[in-house]
Amino acid sequence: MLTVDMVRAGARRHRDRAAIRYGDRSLTFRQVDEAANRMANVLLGIGVEPGERIGLLVGNGLWTVPLDFACLKAGACRVPLNARLSLDEHARMLTDAGVRRLVHETSLAGRAGELTERLDGLQTISLGDGGGGPDLLEHMRVASAADPGLPARPDDVILALYTSGTTGTLKAAQHTQASYAAIVVNILTNLLDPARDDVMLHAAPLIHASGTFVLPFWLRGGQAAVLDGFDPQAYLAAIPRHGVTHANLVPTMLQMLMAAGGGAAETGRLRSVIYGASPMPRPVIEEAMAAWGPIFSQYYGQTEAPLCLSVLAPEDHVGADAPLGSCGQPSVDAEIKLIDEHGADVAAGRPGEIAVRAPFAMAGYLGAPELNASTFLGDGWLRTRDVARFDDRGFMYLVDRTSDMIVSGAYNVYPREVEDALHAHPAVAECAVVGAPDERWVEAVVAFVVPRPETQVTEAELTEHVRARLAGYKVPKRVEFVAGIPKSGVGKILRRELRDPLWAGVERAR
Repeated sequence: MLTVDMVRAGARRHRDRAAIRYGDRSLTFRQVDEAANRMANVLLGIGVEPGERIGLLVGNGLWTVPLDFACLKAGACRVPLNARLSLDEHARMLTDAGVRRLVHETSLAGRAGELTERLDGLQTISLGDGGGGPDLLEHMRVASAADPGLPARPDDVILALYTSGTTGTLKAAQHTQASYAAIVVNILTNLLDPARDDVMLHAAPLIHASGTFVLPFWLRGGQAAVLDGFDPQAYLAAIPRHGVTHANLVPTMLQMLMAAGGGAAETGRLRSVIYGASPMPRPVIEEAMAAWGPIFSQYYGQTEAPLCLSVLAPEDHVGADAPLGSCGQPSVDAEIKLIDEHGADVAAGRPGEIAVRAPFAMAGYLGAPELNASTFLGDGWLRTRDVARFDDRGFMYLVDRTSDMIVSGAYNVYPREVEDALHAHPAVAECAVVGAPDERWVEAVVAFVVPRPETQVTEAELTEHVRARLAGYKVPKRVEFVAGIPKSGVGKILRRELRDPLWAGVERAR
């Protein structure tokens, strides 16, 4: 079954049950499917062609899921844009993907307008009244409610999701009708088993991992309760109000919930909390389990192979020998091996780079043949650039990264992006960026800067300089002025020599 067929199957099976809740409004399965059909017919009517990449600059809302389904039914490839990224980053992504049409919500009309000024020929489509282009919601009211019924093939690319994950440059991982359907099966097989009365609460952006849970619940007749964003008190209040049974959190969110009194909050029907995307500090998970019980599951995956390469099940969280520092055991539908720099299997018990072969792996990066050649090993194997080891019970532990990526509040920050922005300041001679322990964000961006001779610059000046060029979560939380940057004999920056002292005496979760 292809992804678009899953949408149709869920709609046929569950029809008049509630599917989406947003504030005081809701949509049934029939209404979501009909809205998707109408939106798809509007997109086709304005000239969208099968395989065309459409930019989506939208947050969480009532129409987020119908819009995603509409793109599927129109045969288009979604290119979601993280609203937190800078104008330069958005423009680079749209240009790289060859996007000619951008659907945006009304609150982001200003950024959409900036992009049309920057990019010749970009057409904007507003999700409501207030944009410079046609209003998709207005046009869909008079569009046909019939499913366009376009043919779909397993290798049709339906999603180009940008990540700077392991290489430091923005690139789009492409998923197809077949691979995204396999993601749904992966979640249902390894992580959760929703029923018709179940409700998942979504506060994280649906363009990220949170959105991958929509279709599994859709197929089973469960509901998606959607929040605009994450506010600890609002989130805790939403759990009993919506009868939430499942939650998907990143460690920073769970930490904030506990700090906001979540341990004593009413959790009602909540019976499953899934976490992932960044390392979980042991004190946080221990506090949460003491408060809410052994209802936690961890997954490890990446944009290139979502969602679950491995899972740490609830029963693996309890007991004196609970491997809380582990990312779990391999998923049943994923083949995993550890390899050396030459692609050969490492000896048992030794650390190695994780390689995976799975039906949910991406089809490749968009427009990046050299990167694809270095990422795919052949015979379906994909390099992850994460280094791990297995213990004698089969639990996998992430021990290092082949890159120096920082995971701050579940967002990936690649040092080179920040270093490039710092180097653009005339007072910066050299710099290096690393991750430091942070109680709230798990890892915080820290920059080490060597000023140019006879110049003066402050920490505030440099952070504002970066903020003008990159997303806010990439801005250094601290700038250390130093006399020199440690380097190897061949001039390579030795980030570990800067990073290790920052982590002295702190258990770095992996």
